[in-house]
Amino acid sequence: MKKQLNDPAASGKQDRFSSAGFILAAIGSSVGLGNMWKFPYITGEHGGAAFFLLFIICLILIGLPVLLAELAIGRAGRGSAATSFVKAGGAKIFGHLGLLQVIAPFLILTFYVIVAGWTLHYAVMSFSGALYESTDFTGQFGSFTAGYMPIVWQVVAIALTGWVVAKGVSGGIEKFNKILIPGLVILLIVLMIRAVTLPGSGAGVSFFLNPDFSKLSAEAALVALGHAFFSLSLGMGILLTYGAYVDKRQSLGQATLAIGAGDLIYAFIAGLIIFPTTASFGIAPDAGPSLVFIALPAAFSAMPLGAFFGGLFFILLAIAALTSAVSLLEVPVSYVMDRWHWGRTKAVAIVGSLVLLLGLPSALSFGIVPGLEDIGGKNFFDWLDFITSNILLPVGGLITTLFAGYFWKKAADAAGLKARWFRVWLFMLRYIAPILVVLVLLHTTGVIKV
Repeated sequence: MKKQLNDPAASGKQDRFSSAGFILAAIGSSVGLGNMWKFPYITGEHGGAAFFLLFIICLILIGLPVLLAELAIGRAGRGSAATSFVKAGGAKIFGHLGLLQVIAPFLILTFYVIVAGWTLHYAVMSFSGALYESTDFTGQFGSFTAGYMPIVWQVVAIALTGWVVAKGVSGGIEKFNKILIPGLVILLIVLMIRAVTLPGSGAGVSFFLNPDFSKLSAEAALVALGHAFFSLSLGMGILLTYGAYVDKRQSLGQATLAIGAGDLIYAFIAGLIIFPTTASFGIAPDAGPSLVFIALPAAFSAMPLGAFFGGLFFILLAIAALTSAVSLLEVPVSYVMDRWHWGRTKAVAIVGSLVLLLGLPSALSFGIVPGLEDIGGKNFFDWLDFITSNILLPVGGLITTLFAGYFWKKAADAAGLKARWFRVWLFMLRYIAPILVVLVLLHTTGVIKV
């Protein structure tokens, strides 16, 4: 293992996932913070269970074919997110296009570890009871994010992430997910049971599970497709990179179904935590990040054993954030190991330091530095989130669909598909997925409104 960590010749592709470890790591990449504050909002706005059903359809018809394509390209290329396209048989231009799927996760990580740090801070504050000494949760959150403590927690988050990635694929990323993903499942179940047994929680459960088809629209379909796409970590190089560490005997089709099922279950249980809790305490479930750091602490403060359950909730968020952060960091680390033949430890140290350095403007954009607080109506943090999530990720997904659908001759063999299933898969990638991904791109950037 030591040789794998430090020998430049061992680029890391010899260090591979086990079958179970790969699936858990891929699920860990898709289990992120967005399902806790974005999913409840868009679900409630677009028809509750009706939207959830639409989300499932989009995930099956578009999300899973693209996911399978990324895994197949990664395994065939055995390179980084930037080089796998060319190593799998593509033209050199795909090497330059694939570089976008290295840049995107790197930029996302610069602000994602900041939010991961927030969750760690709030977990400590909740378990200690300090979070509930004042009822001004808006003021607490504002004063915290406008100070320098987020930088301290940002350092803690990137240090934990780097420590895991530096230990390698099987010894670091796989072991980390094998411990944390089962823990995440236990926390989800405990918090779900607590939420659905709160007084008045039935209204939230009913709101989430009773479909309102009158709210479905073309916009709802694009929102559902966008969330299915992003919740699976598509277009950000993670699955291309993880695919390079997958054994040839691993069934990519079965792995794709398992990852999709994990993503659906997490989203469903997240809804059964957020909607009953918000209904019980009269909170609107559409507040985004402020729902997690302002509204829900107010609910926990009024709940029996609230400090304990609040602490569990923020630990849950921290696990979700860190498993995703590990996946995000592995993408640029894999790239620089391939590109400059660095050892893993050196690659993690340099990339992690750059993530921390370039993340400082985001951490300081909540009031400390006025010039970063308002740039055309958004702060620096929000602009970076908008550019990566709404532009770079759809473009990355479009590159994958076009490559797998039109330019890749060995797609069926690499994906492990039989002829009949390959024709269905190829049809989705050639004729359906690119059009829908472009529509999502135009919708999220505000070019078209439906």
